[in-house]
Amino acid sequence: MQLTASIVIYNNDLRTLERAMASFRGSPLAGKLFIIDNANQIEAIELSHKYDATYIRTGSNLGFGKAHNIALKSVMNGSGYHLVLNPDVEFDPAILSQLVAFMDGHLHAGLVMPRVLYPDGRIQPLCKLLPSPLDLLFRRFSPFPALTRRRNERYEMHFTGYNQIAEVPFLSGCFMFIRNSVLREVGLFDERFFLYAEDVDLSRRIHKVSKTYFYPFVSIYHEHTRGSHRDLRLMLYFIRSVVQYFNKWGWWLDTERTRINAAAGQVTFSHPSKVHQDPVTVQARL
Repeated sequence: MQLTASIVIYNNDLRTLERAMASFRGSPLAGKLFIIDNANQIEAIELSHKYDATYIRTGSNLGFGKAHNIALKSVMNGSGYHLVLNPDVEFDPAILSQLVAFMDGHLHAGLVMPRVLYPDGRIQPLCKLLPSPLDLLFRRFSPFPALTRRRNERYEMHFTGYNQIAEVPFLSGCFMFIRNSVLREVGLFDERFFLYAEDVDLSRRIHKVSKTYFYPFVSIYHEHTRGSHRDLRLMLYFIRSVVQYFNKWGWWLDTERTRINAAAGQVTFSHPSKVHQDPVTVQARL
């Protein structure tokens, strides 16, 4: 079994990046690790040597999906799994063994994401339905807080409780644990998306041919900054990607979205006999 990983960086904090690299490299299952540099962060070369990672400088900012595809193209024909990992994620290396065991035991699973926590231990609600235009408009621009909260809670699948294995059609790109054979079937990240929406697009394509699961019995920490809410340039990237996504899949009349969302949250097998119940986490940095 081969487990590889890729991290795309763009002027990231090196201390944070090192924690992500150490998290992966600490697992006995860890294979090749790729650092794809969309800027020219020379200091990352030294870190790559330290953690036995393959450093690739792109020469320009290719965006999230296109940069990850550099690594994915070289590993997707192998057996095993690939981890798409954000540079602001940290976890106990032991969780990778548990995720591999879960995927090995459920061959219909193509993509899995663990429970994601803020550094202070709060849950990040990163399980989502396939978005409609109204979902995203309400999240960004609605002047009605109560209505926005109710719609967000449904979109973020709060009804699952975030405490059970659930089928989730949209899993966050911060930690995508993917079966390589499924990638060979559905293809890689759609490179038309420069930043944002590439994760929902790939999740949706994987979901059409396999199961995409939220697995809450192990946890990671993610220093999620919601940059597009504060940075106008990132907001413009977000808007462009959203338009591209709905142009691809449909705006208002998307019957497939309706069908998939209606079935979301279901658990298709019994537990706990087939899963690990005890969460594996690292200590929250308060």
